[in-house]
Amino acid sequence: MILKRIIDIISGVIGLIITSPLWLYVVIKIKTEDRGPVFFVQERVGRNSRLFRMYKFRSMVVGAEKKGLGVFVSTDDERITKIGKFIRKTSIDELPQLINVLKGEMSIVGPRPTLEYQVERYNKEQKRRLLVKPGITGWAQVNGRNNMTWPEKIKLDLWYVDHWSVGLDLKIIGRTIILVIKRKGIYAEEGIIVDEISRIDYKD
Repeated sequence: MILKRIIDIISGVIGLIITSPLWLYVVIKIKTEDRGPVFFVQERVGRNSRLFRMYKFRSMVVGAEKKGLGVFVSTDDERITKIGKFIRKTSIDELPQLINVLKGEMSIVGPRPTLEYQVERYNKEQKRRLLVKPGITGWAQVNGRNNMTWPEKIKLDLWYVDHWSVGLDLKIIGRTIILVIKRKGIYAEEGIIVDEISRIDYKD
């Protein structure tokens, strides 16, 4: 895993440099649209059950959990800001997690970080998902993303844990780029997914 960490650091630094213009654009748009906080921060469970604060660009109005569908969001949800629609469709809202990667809390590739209440429901086999660092993208995300059940995602994550290799990570990164370009899997098939509010998971 030392090699994986080296790759994460190099990729994280390069990623921040390349995407810095996007960061500036998104920050300005968020602040000028409603003057609310730039980041959405949520406590997640990392490797070996360690808690950490995960970052995303905020894509919904301040106080969204008290409006509309509550802790759920649909494709035409009015609580999603103008810039929020753009960064969600392009997955730019995930960019701040490069900070988590450089801090050693996340990896570029790995199972998506989950909430504590979800981990509490894991059985012994599912807990193996926590043997590796969570990632910005993962094997489950390039094989259905939101169009699959939670047990199906965990099954794919466990497959990744058992078959990890540098080659597999590169394959996942390549597939992720294609999915982002095609904008597939942002919302579940029924148009409703859990979002960035309250203690509920979202767009992972």
